[in-house]
Amino acid sequence: MAGAATVLADDSPLSRADRALYRVETALALLSGLAVFSLMVLAVVSVGGRNFFNQPLRGYVDWIEQIMPLIAFMAVSYAQRDGGHIRMDIVVGLLRGRALWLVELMTTLAVLALMVLMVWGSWAHFDRSFDWNAPLWSRDSTIDIGLPVWPAKLLAPVAFSVLSLRLVLQVLGFGRAFVTGAERPVAVPLIEDAATQAAREAAHVGGRED
Repeated sequence: MAGAATVLADDSPLSRADRALYRVETALALLSGLAVFSLMVLAVVSVGGRNFFNQPLRGYVDWIEQIMPLIAFMAVSYAQRDGGHIRMDIVVGLLRGRALWLVELMTTLAVLALMVLMVWGSWAHFDRSFDWNAPLWSRDSTIDIGLPVWPAKLLAPVAFSVLSLRLVLQVLGFGRAFVTGAERPVAVPLIEDAATQAAREAAHVGGRED
C-alpha cells in the first residue's frame, strides 16, 4: 500500500544529486497539476459553449489526447522519490537492516531495468511519429483538428528518463546502505510505520491549533 515516507539528506554527493533532481521532479509535477487544471477549463469551455452557444469546443477530444500524457507520466518520478507509489509492503515491512536494503535494492534494480526498456520503446514510438521533413514535423495527427501527435509521444520517454535517473540514485542509496549497514540512509524513501505517521499527523494538527 502507499504510505508516508521520509527522505533524509546530508552533504554527500548522492544527497546533493537527489535534491537537484527533486527540483526537476517538482517542476514536472507542477506541470502535471497544471495539465489537470487545464482539462477542467477545457471541459467548462466545451460544455458552456454547447449549452449557451450550441457550439462546443472544436477538437475537444484531440486536446484531451495531447494533455493526458502530461497527467499520466510527468509526476511519476516525483511520486517515486517520495515513496508515494502503491506497493505491497506486508513482507518488506517486517525486514530490518541489510535484509531490508537488499530487498529494496533488488526491486529497484528490477524497476530500473523495466524503465530502461520503456524509454527505448517509447522513444521508438515517438521516432516513428516525428519527421523533420513533414508538415509540423509530424507523420501522424489527431483525427478532428489535425494536431501533431509527436509532442504527446515525446513526453513518455522524457518522463521515463527522469524516472530512470531517480531509480539510479535510489539504487546507489540502497546499495550504499546495504554495504555500510546504515540504519537511516539518505536519498531513499524511508517508509514510516502507522505509529510514526499518526504521531506526525497529531503533531501537525496540534501545531495548527496553536
